[in-house]
Amino acid sequence: MERKKFIKEYVEPIVIAVLIALFIRAFIVQAFKIPSSSMEPTLLVGDHILVNKFICGIRIPYTNIKFFQYKKPGRGDIIVFIFPKDRSKDFIKRVIGLEGEKVEIINNNIYVNDKLMNDPWGHFILARPSLEDFGPIKIPEGSLFVMGDNRDNSQDSRFWGFVNINNDVIGRAFVIYYSGPNFWEIWKIWRWGEIKWRRIGKLIH
Repeated sequence: MERKKFIKEYVEPIVIAVLIALFIRAFIVQAFKIPSSSMEPTLLVGDHILVNKFICGIRIPYTNIKFFQYKKPGRGDIIVFIFPKDRSKDFIKRVIGLEGEKVEIINNNIYVNDKLMNDPWGHFILARPSLEDFGPIKIPEGSLFVMGDNRDNSQDSRFWGFVNINNDVIGRAFVIYYSGPNFWEIWKIWRWGEIKWRRIGKLIH
């Protein structure tokens, strides 16, 4: 009886909590850390973000089967996706072009279907003539053209192609929940000054 009582009072709640956490991570929300400067100044190295997986469709784990896609990624959305050239890696970029559209870059200006696109996100630091012009290319059905906000320092669709909406998109980034040293280092009081307090809770646009 004591063993059953112990299991019911202590083991069952832990198992249920773990299952709920795994369910949430698999289908609803997942945490990611920004490892590079390709999305600066929107996202900085050390930002920890949450990604809404549910909105882009529920994927059966370890398969490419997705159902109940509430909304496809739209222009301007920041998405996390499986890197098409190495599926062991996750990338984060901004959606610039949608399926079926023609994209061309002339002197760092982006044209979608031959019309100048409003681009408040592009950030340029270096003069890199090789990146100022690109295309034109047409985006295949079921795919996206993505770019980093730090246009001079981003490996994106200009280099390796398109993101498949059904097979590659994990979810849409929506909030920064922490920014600073790794969690296991913040017990060091002298590292508290490195925490970017103002970024915590910032919505991602």
